[in-house]
Amino acid sequence: MMDTPNTAALRRTQFHPLHLAAGAKMVAFAGWDMPIQYAPGILQEHLHTRAHAGLFDVSHMGQIEVSGPGACAWLESLTTADLVALPDGRQTYSLLPNTAGGLIDDLMIQRMGDTFHVVCNASRLADVLAQFDAHPPGNDCSWRLRDDRVLLALQGPDAEAVLQPYGDLTGMRFLDVREFNDGARVSRSGYTGEDGFEISLPAETGPAFAERLLEHPHVRWIGLGARDTLRLEAGMCLYGNDIDATTTPVSAAIGWAVALARRAGGVRAGGFPGAAVILGEFAAPPARVRVGLLPEGRAPQRAGAVVVDADGRQIGVISSGNHSPTLGRPIAMAYIERAAKLAGTPLFIESRGQKVPAAPATMPFVPNRYRR
Repeated sequence: MMDTPNTAALRRTQFHPLHLAAGAKMVAFAGWDMPIQYAPGILQEHLHTRAHAGLFDVSHMGQIEVSGPGACAWLESLTTADLVALPDGRQTYSLLPNTAGGLIDDLMIQRMGDTFHVVCNASRLADVLAQFDAHPPGNDCSWRLRDDRVLLALQGPDAEAVLQPYGDLTGMRFLDVREFNDGARVSRSGYTGEDGFEISLPAETGPAFAERLLEHPHVRWIGLGARDTLRLEAGMCLYGNDIDATTTPVSAAIGWAVALARRAGGVRAGGFPGAAVILGEFAAPPARVRVGLLPEGRAPQRAGAVVVDADGRQIGVISSGNHSPTLGRPIAMAYIERAAKLAGTPLFIESRGQKVPAAPATMPFVPNRYRR
């Protein structure tokens, strides 16, 4: 996921000088020089977000605008979303599958009239654009990469009070989207499990806006390290760990992202790449499935660790694992044999020659606090 940065070769967001001034430890991430943590450290940043409001620079993620009368139909031909039923001013989580039913990426899609705003993972941007290029839209819509905009996420229980002075948030609920007069577009969403907002801004106004938010005593910069522990506590997938080009939605336990209208018997069933494979797994589930685990002991069990049964037979592998700052214990997500899950097979994780017991856990590990 991350490595030692060759700073000369890395892209920088508009907030890079602010990160350095705040004492950030920078790392290479998806071709960008990004903050992994600040002076307080990952544990304190995580707990601050849960208690107050954390500000995340997520400008490395791709922002794509699709517009025109044919935008809805074209995006539906590539994703698992029901965009016809998506109201104006709302956002949905969706999937961009390949022809084998695996995932090119997972996406957030916002609807503002005939214009759709798509946010994709930074590491997947080239592949998302390649998929768009391979399926060009007709004359009734077009798309463009909005690399002239930046993206911030303000997450935590104080987020609404902090952001309210900059625009009317009255009545906004989870996944609502509004446009402000200064060119900002705000969605009540995030990837931490906390209430909060994602704010898309013109690049030239982003740093000044961030500095104003940081003047609030309850707002701190938060790095990628705490972003990862927060999303893990929320049971959310990270591309490259928990989902990839070989992972199907049902096996990843995100089949809910395939809209009912696009499933077998739906009003617009299928019509996206890999539909036969994906829809078939609702009727005949795949052999493996993503589950939550609570490993015993204090040591985190990391991605790649093998999951075995009592006889030592491998039945799975951890896809994400870390220490949970909120729970004060290790948590993990793993892919295991579906038959083992259904049978309630006792699970163990191979760790330094030992078999560490791991109890199954319902996800999210920490309850979400979305404003619905």
